Amino acid sequence: MDVLVGQLFTGLSLGSILLLAALGLALTFGQMGVINMAHGEFIMAGCYTTYVVQQVISSAGVSLIVSLFVGFLVGGALGAALEMGLIRWMYDRPLDTLLVTFGVGLVLQQLARDIFGAPAKNVIAPEWLSGGVTILGAVVPKTRIFILVLAVVAVTALAIALKTTPLGRRIRAVVQNRGLAETSGVSSRFTDISTFFIGSGLAGVAGVALTLIGSTSPTIGQSYLIDAFLVVVIGGLGQIKGTVIAAFALGLLNSFIEYSTTASIAKVIVFVLIVIFLQVRPQGLFTVRTRSLA
Repeated sequence: MDVLVGQLFTGLSLGSILLLAALGLALTFGQMGVINMAHGEFIMAGCYTTYVVQQVISSAGVSLIVSLFVGFLVGGALGAALEMGLIRWMYDRPLDTLLVTFGVGLVLQQLARDIFGAPAKNVIAPEWLSGGVTILGAVVPKTRIFILVLAVVAVTALAIALKTTPLGRRIRAVVQNRGLAETSGVSSRFTDISTFFIGSGLAGVAGVALTLIGSTSPTIGQSYLIDAFLVVVIGGLGQIKGTVIAAFALGLLNSFIEYSTTASIAKVIVFVLIVIFLQVRPQGLFTVRTRSLA
């Protein structure tokens, strides 16, 4: 029983990490259709932001809380700069956006090496996150519980923002019909920048969370980028609820398969199952309704 519970929480923990990494993509890729290969580097920026903040603020607990806000702002600023500098000219050229953002990601990786050096950096977890909690005989690390709670809070905040705030309504209007939204007085440029800011800011928050379970390196974001894209595609483009379900489903599936085999084999089996699922349901779990004048 304790083994089953342990694997369950391992899967939920992995799912929460995938959810944080994919939540920003659910906006920039799912809502706007932009293939941003630099999203992983925005996650990396959140990791290094946490490291820098901890050098300034000695208290690990305070620095973690501050890093969540600063990481969101740093990731959001990078995303907004990318949108205004490059993406705005390429909304109808998906292959170009893929290649350009991949190049931007490489530049950001090299910039991180030049500033922080190649060796991995470690962030000290707060005292109140040390150790674990025993649940039904299984010991669950407090850091993993914190990441799970953080993912739930992030999803809830994003869902409320999209449904109840003026900005959320503008984002949904532009996604459904950009031309009609503009004729109704909605500034699509401001909406595009804001969407990229929020989506990239969430990537920065994901980076802050990742520092609690491992070291930080210039390539840390690449470890989660493909999985994050898969989560968004499986959940359905632009569907937050689909992203949540897909993230936890993949996390649990990977956890239980890995327990019976190895990490490498589990990765292969999960990928094969994803391919089969997309062959049966290429639109993902959920689809978004859009309107077109054509």
